[in-house]
Amino acid sequence: MIRRPHRLSTAYFALAAVGLVLPYSRLIPWIGDHGLDIRALVVELFSTRIGAFFGLDVIVSAVVLIVFVIVQGRRDHVRYGWLAILATGLVGVSCGLPLFLALRERALQGHVA
Repeated sequence: MIRRPHRLSTAYFALAAVGLVLPYSRLIPWIGDHGLDIRALVVELFSTRIGAFFGLDVIVSAVVLIVFVIVQGRRDHVRYGWLAILATGLVGVSCGLPLFLALRERALQGHVA
């Protein structure tokens, strides 16, 4: 029974890595072309309705995730939960959410053992 959460946390860590690599595989070439021009990034993101849809969806999801990490992290005594907030800010929900879920699984496993 204890092995299942370990496998689940490993899967979440792997998904966090994918959530880091895939978005950055698009961002790094863009930064190579435009530099760290945040204004240009925002203009390009919101230049179409579908881009704005995805941009706003991710922003709202990130805010919800940060609240969830703070509240649930305290409830479950998740160590290093701040890393999920940092990952969400620097990468996005695609990295922050699975990272927090992995950390939470490890915390819950520690309480069971």
